[in-house]
Amino acid sequence: MEVSPGTCVVVGGGPAGMIASLLLARAGVEVTVLEKHRDFLRDFRGDTVHASTLTLLDELGLGEQFARLPARYLVQAGVDLDAGHVEIADLRRLPGAHQHIALVPQWDFLELVAAACRAEPTHRLLMGAEVVDVLGSARGVHGVRYRHNGTEQELAADLVVACDGRTSAVRTSVGRRAREFGVPIDVLWFRLPRHDDDPIRGLGRLTRGAMVVLIDRGDYFQLGYLIKKGTDADLRAAGLEAFRDRLVEALPWLADRVEALDSMEDVKLLSVQISRLRRWWAPGLLFIGDAAHAMSPVGGVGINLAVQDAVAAARRIGPRLASRRLRTLDLAAVQARRWLPTAITQFGQRLAHRYIVGGGPLGRGRTESVPPALRLLQRFPRLRGVPAYAVAIGLLPEHAPAWGRRSETPEATSLGDRLAPDLRS
Repeated sequence: MEVSPGTCVVVGGGPAGMIASLLLARAGVEVTVLEKHRDFLRDFRGDTVHASTLTLLDELGLGEQFARLPARYLVQAGVDLDAGHVEIADLRRLPGAHQHIALVPQWDFLELVAAACRAEPTHRLLMGAEVVDVLGSARGVHGVRYRHNGTEQELAADLVVACDGRTSAVRTSVGRRAREFGVPIDVLWFRLPRHDDDPIRGLGRLTRGAMVVLIDRGDYFQLGYLIKKGTDADLRAAGLEAFRDRLVEALPWLADRVEALDSMEDVKLLSVQISRLRRWWAPGLLFIGDAAHAMSPVGGVGINLAVQDAVAAARRIGPRLASRRLRTLDLAAVQARRWLPTAITQFGQRLAHRYIVGGGPLGRGRTESVPPALRLLQRFPRLRGVPAYAVAIGLLPEHAPAWGRRSETPEATSLGDRLAPDLRS
């Protein structure tokens, strides 16, 4: 007798949710994605697609389509100190076809994956559907209750995968609290125009009292201005002109465009946190991505780790769920695989925070000289491949299982092969 396939509800249509749902559908699982927003058109700020994710897109048969999206490509990253410019990471030293990080609007990336999902007969994406509770409890979950078009509905499932971010409604519903690691910084995000003769490489600026990160988005820079946690209100009380002055003092070459900031309403606060669930699973329930472990923006690796979680989870549970042989042990195995790279990455971010507010620009440190570790990178350029690998690929890159892969059209080539002559020069 033929057994009907297992069912899954994925809560959250971000990178982790969409990648996990695509792979689960390709395994034959009947999967429904519930995304609370009605579209993907939001300012995500974290719009980096790392080398390991680009390789995954090739494996999924989406590399050629991704190559058509509007993008900028990061192949080197450095920092401007008061002592001069220092190169930190050289992605041209990475193994594989993708020796770069792509800067792509996240809504374009999500639409690309959503289009691939629509081609799978067992996949359903429901926009504007907000999960308000789970069916069951922390001891076992068998579905969700959600609000859609003003009415509440219930959806039963063999498995609920929570990908709904650091403020996860699913996590709240089952009474799970993540362990918080103290974070001493927050980030102010805003945009300023970019000129054709501005730097193209990834760039940071460290000077006494300020640390600024610039992300090249083509016709504008996306800037992250790091502040000590809890000082946002004081900074806003000082007014827009004072903030413009602080920005120009750190980066004088921005003086001709800071007027583009019309008010402090253009400057958005990101409250930085690092947290991690002690247990990412329960019978019928799995947390991945930010719902399981919130990351700092340091290194921009949060999306990368969330996608790796999604691939590891789908590879482990997809075929078993499709054949209704899923065990709680399989859910625990996902955490067992992804816990160590997550914990090590978070530890590295915490060390970076400690430097920034201790011996670095927001603390008592000096920026007139190059720190010993950075001097080593200047003396031995090959070492710049180490931070490049840590950020662009990560500690445990995941690959699509054979059953989840699709081939490109015969004439298609990978994005890395197409861009190699330009990016490696």
